[in-house]
Amino acid sequence: MFNVLKTLREKEKISQDELAEKIGITRQTLSKYEKGESDLSLEMIKKLSKFFEVDYSCFIDNEMPKFPQYNIIKNEKKEQKEEVRIDIPQENIKKFKQVFLYILNKIGAKPNVGRTVIYKLLYFIDFDYYELYEEQLMGLKYIKNTFGPTPVDFAKIIADMEHDGELEIIKTKFFNKDQTKYLPIKYPDLSCLSAQELEHIDREINRLSDKTGSELSKFSHKDIPWIGAEMGEILDYEAVFYRNQETSLREYAEEDD
Repeated sequence: MFNVLKTLREKEKISQDELAEKIGITRQTLSKYEKGESDLSLEMIKKLSKFFEVDYSCFIDNEMPKFPQYNIIKNEKKEQKEEVRIDIPQENIKKFKQVFLYILNKIGAKPNVGRTVIYKLLYFIDFDYYELYEEQLMGLKYIKNTFGPTPVDFAKIIADMEHDGELEIIKTKFFNKDQTKYLPIKYPDLSCLSAQELEHIDREINRLSDKTGSELSKFSHKDIPWIGAEMGEILDYEAVFYRNQETSLREYAEEDD
């Protein structure tokens, strides 16, 4: 079975003994991580992300990094540390954090609401709003992944929120499958959101939040922005205006023949 940790280690030509020593664990523990016999803690994910210079999501999603330009841990040189950069404008990050806390306070405790549901809910909030109002709400970037749209830089922003005491990341099970959940610690500051934006978010939550991650993934695969992109490519907001009847929310005036 594919294991991203083992693949990264072998790619760097590092033995289990060497890597275990560098990250402060035993070779036996590392071997269990690579065999999938033990789950990585968030602290261990942070250590491995820093060591291999990849985004946290590589270990969370068990996927190799495909696009280094969107990596969160940005080429930290051994001799000289560079500042970590996030490829999203600061005002969008601020808005995203408040929207995310709002979502978590409303539905974060639901048993079906894990990382996959969150990814798809954020995607539909952003892309549906653009279709309806021709304006961006959070303005996040999403890439095409196997299980549907994935927000770029999500893992880094969430790690920052956990560090700042805004939320807690926990591991649990849903129908015997591993699940990552996010539980809010703080209430959102809604001053950055308009009444129209809040109404839209509430509609999307009511419409989609009871679905499982699998159901939302399948639904996102029917959406034109996802269909029209190559695997790993950034999804185009403009593609919402070519949606089919199943995924479109906007009523378009019929053109004359």
